[in-house]
Amino acid sequence: MQHVALFSIYTPTLQADSAEKDKFYMDLHRLTQRVSADDKIIILGDFNTRVGKNSEAWKGVLGKCGVGNCNDNRCLLLECGAEQQLTITNTIFLQNYSLKTTWMHPRSKQ
Repeated sequence: MQHVALFSIYTPTLQADSAEKDKFYMDLHRLTQRVSADDKIIILGDFNTRVGKNSEAWKGVLGKCGVGNCNDNRCLLLECGAEQQLTITNTIFLQNYSLKTTWMHPRSKQ
């Protein structure tokens, strides 16, 4: 029988120190490793990350419909996706630009 493991997360922000971010991803890794290889994993949440558009470098993890430039948190998320064989699904589907992100800086529009 196949099951789905659903995780709802909130990733540390850009301002968080590296140790806190590393601990978060180590904890997430530990949790996903507890899921049977036969089961599906879905991770929903706020990743506080812009992963950019480089789908060629991150095949299978990043789709061709990414947004903008990357921020410093992107490597952690992309490396986690590659290691866990996870895909950032909102980069796969073509949709209105305004629907691709959850927050926009009022001045820079990033």
